[in-house]
Amino acid sequence: MLVGNSVSHSNIKTKRRFYPNLQTKKFYIPEEDKWIVLKVSAAGLRTIDKKGIYACLKEAEKKGLIAF
Repeated sequence: MLVGNSVSHSNIKTKRRFYPNLQTKKFYIPEEDKWIVLKVSAAGLRTIDKKGIYACLKEAEKKGLIAF
């Protein structure tokens, strides 16, 4: 989450937050023969499309982000 300012037409600045673009998606893992539900960012979806869900899960487990 980032923090910034909303700037009106009259140049009045008020604090606002920039949240990540999170989506709830269901993925099928053929190696495990099961479905999982993940809350993943739009950038994460592109990474999953590029590398594959199984590779991304193994990489996240290796980094200690998830227990797979």
